[in-house]
Amino acid sequence: MAVNRALRLGRQACVCLLAVTLLLAGLVVLTATAYSANNAGAVYVVHAEQSVESGLQTYLERAYAEAEQAKAERVILVLNTFGGRVDSAEAIGHLVRSSPVPTTAFVQGKAISAGTYIALNAKKLAMQPGSTIGAAAVVDGSGEMIDNPKVVSMWREEIREAAALNGRDPEIAAAMVDPNVQLKLEAIGKTKRQGDILTLTASEAVKVGYADYTADTLEDVILQSELEGREVVTVSPTFSEKLARFLMMPVVMTLLFIIGIAGIAIEFFLPGFGFPGILGTAAFGLYFFGHYVAGFAGMEDVMLFIIGIVLLVIEVFVPSFGILGLLGSGAIVAGIVMASPDIETAIVSLAVALIVSAVIVYVIAKRFKHRGIWNKLILRDRLTTEEGYVSNVNQTELIGRTGEAYTTLRPSGTAVIDGKRYDVVTSGDFIAAGAGIVVVKVEGTRIVVQLHRSET
Repeated sequence: MAVNRALRLGRQACVCLLAVTLLLAGLVVLTATAYSANNAGAVYVVHAEQSVESGLQTYLERAYAEAEQAKAERVILVLNTFGGRVDSAEAIGHLVRSSPVPTTAFVQGKAISAGTYIALNAKKLAMQPGSTIGAAAVVDGSGEMIDNPKVVSMWREEIREAAALNGRDPEIAAAMVDPNVQLKLEAIGKTKRQGDILTLTASEAVKVGYADYTADTLEDVILQSELEGREVVTVSPTFSEKLARFLMMPVVMTLLFIIGIAGIAIEFFLPGFGFPGILGTAAFGLYFFGHYVAGFAGMEDVMLFIIGIVLLVIEVFVPSFGILGLLGSGAIVAGIVMASPDIETAIVSLAVALIVSAVIVYVIAKRFKHRGIWNKLILRDRLTTEEGYVSNVNQTELIGRTGEAYTTLRPSGTAVIDGKRYDVVTSGDFIAAGAGIVVVKVEGTRIVVQLHRSET
């Protein structure tokens, strides 16, 4: 009895021990799974819903650097753009392509032109229903299509390569760029004819294998990418990046040049105001700040600009036959142009600003001409008789006096009047020496005489 009871208790203890062991093992597995899920790489959501330009490039470089440093598992690049600069699109596309963190591009609305190239560099492509992609032909600043064969060929091959790298049909990409490409898309019953530029809707992009799937929301993209449960980190442009992007807009840049040039010129030629000088300096400061934040301007550009201003000031007070003026002007232009990502745009903006600011300075200088710096450099006192100045001896009392010609007057010569010799002149008549004369006019030191009537 006792033995059987002991065996029974032993079996029960073993069962309990086994149950506890299994429970602990389950808890360990669950904990490890949860720990693994919680510590898996985060998902970085990067918004690129703006024009493609240098400001966007700088912001995305920072965002991808943060994702790489955090060892993120995926970057979801939210796109909604009508395009922009080709050079910026190329730089962003290569950034997306070469990043160790794979990218899923999520098109919300539009990925047109340069936006198409960026999207095609992503490993995965999701599109919101109703969105479009394509129309990636190269256009100029006025929106007109560029038909230069070299430019078209270069951009066509760039976009074909981006498509082929991620398993997409490169010919469809070429049809989005080159109007000469003809392509039949049987999957969607559509033919791209010569002269057209291909654009695909979300559903069409999925059918031809360009988009991996459609997604209504960002959460839907995360779900279909099997990234649920990951930490989601949203990266947005900082205030400085937003301000830099605004300051680098061509219209704003031109306005800053006008304010800067006019403000400094007014302060220089009409000293004492103070405000124009401060405003002009602030305008140029904002220009260089925007380009510095965007990664284009360095301290050497700022120093070159300041040296140019100093040389112009020295030229005013220490004439150098224009040499310092030319050097100063060259330094200012070089500093501004070197800080800009687009030399052509910077030169055009600067030229427009110079013309407009010249008009502004002229109008203001004319209105406040009594305060101009030139008033300190020009002698304005007039030595007139009304002011009490006498430039020579007043001889008007000689008018009507008579005398005789001491020398022959041909028509000038010497005459004796009241026993004193005077240099005189006739009105053109010839008067022989010894003839009587009479003074008819005195103009300063000029004494005009004529033959005395008693001698006629």
